[in-house]
Amino acid sequence: MKHIAFFLPCMEGGGAERVVINLLKEMVVQAISLDLILAAAEGPLLSQIPEKVRIIDLAAGRVIKAILPLSRYLKKYQPQALISHMAHANVISVLAKELAGTNTELVIVEHNTLSASKSQLIRAKLVPPFMKLVYPRANHVVGVSQAVSEDLEAKLGLKTGTVKTIYNPVVDNNLISQAKAPLDHSWFRENTPPVFVAVGRLTVQKDFATLIKAFALLRQKKLARLIILGEGKLRTELEILIDNLGITDDVDMPGFVKNPYAYMSRANAFVLSSLWEGLPTVLIEAMACGCPVISTDCPSGPREILEAGKYGELVSTGDVQALAQAMLNVLSLPVNKEILIERAMYFSFERATSNYLNLVK
Repeated sequence: MKHIAFFLPCMEGGGAERVVINLLKEMVVQAISLDLILAAAEGPLLSQIPEKVRIIDLAAGRVIKAILPLSRYLKKYQPQALISHMAHANVISVLAKELAGTNTELVIVEHNTLSASKSQLIRAKLVPPFMKLVYPRANHVVGVSQAVSEDLEAKLGLKTGTVKTIYNPVVDNNLISQAKAPLDHSWFRENTPPVFVAVGRLTVQKDFATLIKAFALLRQKKLARLIILGEGKLRTELEILIDNLGITDDVDMPGFVKNPYAYMSRANAFVLSSLWEGLPTVLIEAMACGCPVISTDCPSGPREILEAGKYGELVSTGDVQALAQAMLNVLSLPVNKEILIERAMYFSFERATSNYLNLVK
């Protein structure tokens, strides 16, 4: 039986964590022995880890403190492969594996376009030089979109073609059934104004400020509502902006929700306003729910997912006027939901899992 381990900092409600949960769900079905190693076993997504997956809590707190405990784990259990996600965790994985001196195949997965990242975290400035040093030592480097892969090769000086692209596992039957689950929210009752939905951490990257300003412009022309699902450090700042724009009654920010798909399937449109991404899972999820989508043409992912605008409107990042116009347009354009769902199925659990397993034969 194959023994595969995954490594993550924790189980916060982000895209990388959801990707790992989805891979675990599909691998459990294939009777693979699975460990999920966490620098700290905390976060709202802990409850979604499949029962048959063994959770290894390194109790390290910060990822940088996980080198020694991760190295000890690799020495003791010697999994066939270690699949690590997120740049700072990937650096630690390479160092821990070298310290352990085992034959475990190391796969490191990058979710963001390095050159486009505007993250204010100190980590975002410190980690890239280490990536350049250690990424070539991994057995396999994976980018979650073609643009991420090409950007990694350019930024880290890796040989062209050495970073493999594996699209994220996003869609399965469970997502479809969750989309049909009941939703108790007064804004989705009959004869109510159209609703736009956005999902993501309340951070600089997601640029919800631009979305809120665009919605305020739209709201001057048409009765509509906006729901932003997610939690983060910018909540207070965004709430002040909403209040200053006089749209408090038409914007709802309920925080993190376990089933965003029930909202997506009922919304008139889903909006992604990010400044940068890798492969925005939520965009694919919305399409799988049959929800029309609007996205910023940020690096990278949306252009690939939407095939340059074939499956949804693309607007420039930070462009309030263009985003407002796109939101207005989508309310009057007929959308073929079946075509959206068909495109989303390209990003299935089965396809992604098969690609990862082929790496570590």
